[in-house]
Amino acid sequence: MAVPPAAPPLPPLVDHHCHGVVTAELGLGSFEPYLTESHAPAAAGTTFFDTQTGFAVRRWCPPLLGLEPHCPPAHYLARRREIGAYESTRLLLRGTGIGTYLVDTGIPGDLTGPAELAASAGAIAHEVVRLETLAEGVADTCGTPEAFVTALAEAVHDAARAAIGFKSVAAYRHGLALEPEPPGPAEVRRAAADWLAARQSGGRLHDPVLLRHLMWSAVATGLPLQLHTGFGDPDLRLDRADPALLTDFVKATDGLGSALVLLHGYPYHRQAAYLANVFPHVYADVGLAIAHTGARAAAVLAETLELAPFGKLMFSTDAYGLPELYVTGARLFTGALRRLLGEWVAEGAWSAPDAHRVAALLVSGNARRVYGLSDPGGDR
Repeated sequence: MAVPPAAPPLPPLVDHHCHGVVTAELGLGSFEPYLTESHAPAAAGTTFFDTQTGFAVRRWCPPLLGLEPHCPPAHYLARRREIGAYESTRLLLRGTGIGTYLVDTGIPGDLTGPAELAASAGAIAHEVVRLETLAEGVADTCGTPEAFVTALAEAVHDAARAAIGFKSVAAYRHGLALEPEPPGPAEVRRAAADWLAARQSGGRLHDPVLLRHLMWSAVATGLPLQLHTGFGDPDLRLDRADPALLTDFVKATDGLGSALVLLHGYPYHRQAAYLANVFPHVYADVGLAIAHTGARAAAVLAETLELAPFGKLMFSTDAYGLPELYVTGARLFTGALRRLLGEWVAEGAWSAPDAHRVAALLVSGNARRVYGLSDPGGDR
């Protein structure tokens, strides 16, 4: 029997949505919360290492630090402390296969920025600007609604000159069931007046009119707009994060030149795949879902590929805080992809050349096209 040819190596991955990593040394108590979306501690007598995410970390990360796969968490964390946070981050990131990072810088805290992340990884990084964080920073410097609206327009314009794209977390702040049309200037000024009057220092933006205004402001720049959909931490109402709720907004933005990228999706990843299927400017990923479904990642990816066109799905890790999450996100995605495509080739549903071509699209080619990244270096 002829032996099928080995699959060619994948190109360097483009992680089109991720965050920075912490720079401090971490013990069990400070490491473990990054393995979950929960704000609460693990149930008494248990640990968040006993999750799909925790098991994936123990499978893929210890060998990069010189340990056996599946070693006990205490051994792994001891090795991490022995090496030090900086060197652990460097070794882990350089073991991901990721060549380009698109970094959402909107999460507060002592996290690496794009340049620092790129230096540790030996890779390239670009910034994705979070709209709500941008607006809150503008509000801190403006005393009147008129000044806020003017300064916000300038801030979006300035950000678009350097950023690779924008992101909205309207799903967290209000939900995705927003009026689809852009609000008028008078409506924006009234909403700004109400928000600024009620806002205390550092208060977050929840007003649906201003959230819509931000989304439409980003669309007007022509840059891709990433939209959180699906599950997340407890600040989010899951039923309000179904991407299908964006259908009217998607229709309203069709033909305007800005790509809409539906992040994560799970458990609504099939809805996201449907929107990517029927609207030319809609794209999707399953980033957050992959790390949290672990050994079941192939099932989630297969369900997404049931309907998503192969030129419309992109790879991301949504890694935050831990360099380990970049490792698990990359290994789980590429492993699931190779498993699925290998099965489809073996049963004759796909040809091997088609499988190789689609794999390259999903891990890098689609993101390079959507975000205007050159090939292969990743610079704009």
